[in-house]
Amino acid sequence: MFFGAVQLGLMAACVVLFVPMGMAGWHLSRNKVLFFSGALFISLAVCIHLIPYFPSFFPQTPSVISINQDLTTTNSCISTVNDVTFYSNFDGFSWNWDNSSRSSGLNDCDFQKLGRVDVLDLLNGSWVVVTGDSQARLFVVSLLDLVLGSDEMEKIHEDLFKRHSDHHIVVIEIGLKLDFIWSPYVTNLTDLVIEFKRNNTYPDVLVMGSGLWHMLHFTNYSNYGSSLRVLRDSLVQLLPVSNSDDDDVGQDPARVMHMFWLGMPTLINRLLNTEEKQVKMTREMCNAYDQELYKSKLLKQNGGSFFLLDVEMLSNRCGVECSLDGMHYNDVVYEATVHVMLNALLIESHQKL
Repeated sequence: MFFGAVQLGLMAACVVLFVPMGMAGWHLSRNKVLFFSGALFISLAVCIHLIPYFPSFFPQTPSVISINQDLTTTNSCISTVNDVTFYSNFDGFSWNWDNSSRSSGLNDCDFQKLGRVDVLDLLNGSWVVVTGDSQARLFVVSLLDLVLGSDEMEKIHEDLFKRHSDHHIVVIEIGLKLDFIWSPYVTNLTDLVIEFKRNNTYPDVLVMGSGLWHMLHFTNYSNYGSSLRVLRDSLVQLLPVSNSDDDDVGQDPARVMHMFWLGMPTLINRLLNTEEKQVKMTREMCNAYDQELYKSKLLKQNGGSFFLLDVEMLSNRCGVECSLDGMHYNDVVYEATVHVMLNALLIESHQKL
């Protein structure tokens, strides 16, 4: 098929080349300069006609460089989206992305604090599941603050803060379904994954996080690590997710989930409100639990499925004054975490507002 096209192209080229040149030679034989100019023009035209048939001789170097630059920028952006700085002011606290990230050549990242219209557009028709402990509940509150109006938030605020309860809401305006599922232990998260598979229904965005309750009630980091590995294996075996940033050929895009791990916050031991918490939830124990998370290979940076929402770094940058009880933080931390997720979602889904 290819050689037939080449032969046809050569035949056309010969017609284009020799017929005009013959005619030019007949009429311009007394003017050699004009004849040479006409022949050169016709030869260039023939070369242009032949280029599509011999692409290997005309490499598209500029396009390849452009693609590689886009990939490099994307990878750099996703790796710095957690770089947030907090500021204290008369109204409390505010935040923005770290200037050092912007000055390191990442201006193209264009991280944004999204408004309600943009968030509704991004999450239009999506099913979002957030599951975990009280940190996950506060994350949901910040997300809903972006999606709902103040009157709607006031109506559901009491229900959102019922202890150890689930919450389900549908934003009919855009067909957004959001579920908060109380799951304080990793085993609860694994059970939820199995339930997704059993029902053959998968959310578009899944945010999971666990660790604080296990640290307080079990205080056993190796057991925590084992449960994380069980969760990882359940995801690999049961869920149709990709562990790479590349688009898998043949994968059903309707069944691809964007997955985020809600990290544990920085714990301020002296502010913890019970003696049991102060004894068990030490800096050393927190570090041990963090190491188990990294060793479990759940996170994308370690070859897993979850992009880390680094609440530990964000809460630490906000500081002691930002904490309510040494464990929970000012709304501004969870607001920033939600925007980190939304911007990471834009990058992962190759969208731009």
